[in-house]
Amino acid sequence: MQYMKTSDFSFDLPEHLIAQYPPEQRGNSRLMVLDRKTGNRSHHMVQELPEIISSDTFRTEAGLPLLVFNNSKVRKARLIGTSVQTATRVEFLLLSPVLGPRPLVPSSTWKVLLKRAKRKKPGSRYVFHDTIGNEIAHAEIVSHSLLQFDRSIDDNWLDCYGHIPLPPYIKRQDAPDDTERYQTVYAQAYGSSAAPTAGLHFTNELLERLAATGIESAFITLHVGPGTFLPVRTENITDHVMHEETFSIDEQTAEKIGAAKATGRKIIAVGTTSVRTLESAWADGKLKTGEGRTALYIYPGYRFNVADALFTNFHTPESTLLMLAAAFADRENILESYAEAIRENYRFFSYGDAMLIA
Repeated sequence: MQYMKTSDFSFDLPEHLIAQYPPEQRGNSRLMVLDRKTGNRSHHMVQELPEIISSDTFRTEAGLPLLVFNNSKVRKARLIGTSVQTATRVEFLLLSPVLGPRPLVPSSTWKVLLKRAKRKKPGSRYVFHDTIGNEIAHAEIVSHSLLQFDRSIDDNWLDCYGHIPLPPYIKRQDAPDDTERYQTVYAQAYGSSAAPTAGLHFTNELLERLAATGIESAFITLHVGPGTFLPVRTENITDHVMHEETFSIDEQTAEKIGAAKATGRKIIAVGTTSVRTLESAWADGKLKTGEGRTALYIYPGYRFNVADALFTNFHTPESTLLMLAAAFADRENILESYAEAIRENYRFFSYGDAMLIA
């Protein structure tokens, strides 16, 4: 692969095209379909998916394609505390619990992300309140990345008192509707700091229509880390270090995907997280099952083993997500498609419109 700069993945996006809210109705989004071999593009609505992916473009002699979704669930992991010492408000993003000697007992210590963490000294104490001002927890910084509470904290507690961690390009506070809308309808396994946003377009009704058409679905899990929003800051894209995330694939899903691959049916990955999970778990011609960790960084030059098509959103400039899409469809194809999407007033990023790359 020739030397590629991070700036090769830059584009100018009018601010008004960055979706600040989801569409009024889930799934009422536009869809650009890109043929990565010819560069041809066509414009549709997401509701047309059953007809689109049952067409000859996606159907093979072996049958209809298999959709692979990421069923990770977003934690309401953003907490706002008040410093006991200075009375200033501080925002914490809870990443994962630190398990003690009894792993089934909810943890009181969490790995956290906070701004200017190195300025927050160990021993700094914070108090947390509910919406009417009652104290609900106290916590103390153990290190720049560890926060210890005076009580156990689990996902049920966070559901009551936490906030949805909206991406930084959404310039507003989270609203009650975000609890539902920044979550896929099939989310099951808590653990993500951000939604696998390609899946936000799917409604239960659309999933039923896909199934009625004969299109199968499979579900894997990759817990999306906050690093998904980090821009690549190195001049050469290959110098970037990818964040690590956890994933899991059960035997039934692996068998379903393996059977589709063996017979020649196409695999459509819903979202970049699904792609990274499939590619990370692929070894010796099959998918490994169980849990794993991945820091797989996919950029142009990568050869894909599992995914034959990609359903995804429109991504931020100079991001690893955009580089993955460019690896799948060719950088020029992607940037030309993005330029057309801008001309056609598509909505961008997490709450925006979608692209299907065939």
